[in-house]
Amino acid sequence: MSSNIRAVVYENALRVVERAAPQAEPGEALIRLRLAGICNTDLELMRGYKGFSGTLGHEFVGEVIDGPDAWLGKRVVGEINISCGECDLCRRGMRTHCRNRATLGLMNYDGAFADVFRLPVDNLWAVPDGVSDEQAVFAEPLAAACEVLEAGVIAPETRAIVLGAGKLGLLVAQVVRLTGADLTVVARRDRPRSLLAQWGIPSATAPDLDPGMADVVIDCTGSAEGFATALDLVRPRGAIILKSTYAGLPEADLTRVAVDELRVIGSRCGPFGAALRLLSDGLVDPRPMIEARYPLADAEQALARAAQPGTLKVLLIP
Repeated sequence: MSSNIRAVVYENALRVVERAAPQAEPGEALIRLRLAGICNTDLELMRGYKGFSGTLGHEFVGEVIDGPDAWLGKRVVGEINISCGECDLCRRGMRTHCRNRATLGLMNYDGAFADVFRLPVDNLWAVPDGVSDEQAVFAEPLAAACEVLEAGVIAPETRAIVLGAGKLGLLVAQVVRLTGADLTVVARRDRPRSLLAQWGIPSATAPDLDPGMADVVIDCTGSAEGFATALDLVRPRGAIILKSTYAGLPEADLTRVAVDELRVIGSRCGPFGAALRLLSDGLVDPRPMIEARYPLADAEQALARAAQPGTLKVLLIP
């Protein structure tokens, strides 16, 4: 491709720039953006997380315009970890923890907030015909929400609390609800509380809940204070699942982890196949979470809107 494209770049400041279109390397596809979602991690990168510099964006649905014939013209979403396939962790099947990995829009690999971007073909998932772009753009965070079940600590009899009713927390709540667990979501604002009620999921504020009442607490607050709140709510020998990433460092009484014999489980990326099935089958519908849509050229305003407290999903449209 010889034409220029627009890209949303953060290099000490946020800008929409024009640059040469990317060239696909062997094993990669070129993807034309159809829709992109702004994630809390994008906002944290701009606050100093990982010392990031480059093109933002890792939640997307697009169309393959260059690559293997079998993929041309297909609507796709994509896994964000680009692995080497050769290190000891890749050989053990832990490709998302590859020692040499790059990460779409987060680390050493240009992101999806661009008219056209690239991604390895091995990372691509075809979007089912019955799934709209506005559903498919949630595939990556919904896959991350599904990953909480991989920890093996949530069952129908589990008393679970989701901390944080933001973009990720609302997806996690919808996934955990499907297990039949006794679920409560800590939500402070009216809009997420209304959505939770619409989905039949109880909500509360943290002061409403008894200390030590939960078997499992899932921290989706995206803030350093979330872990301390999770410690207050989990019972002895319970589990805390951490879904939050943030630029700051948490301040919490870690002695309680030892004294109360708690399990602390990190949880990051998850199964795209499961996420697409949930969307296709209508078991999770994230579309009510969409709050605003902005053209790619207005990405600065879009990210500013997404950073406002209480804002749910903001989308970029090329």
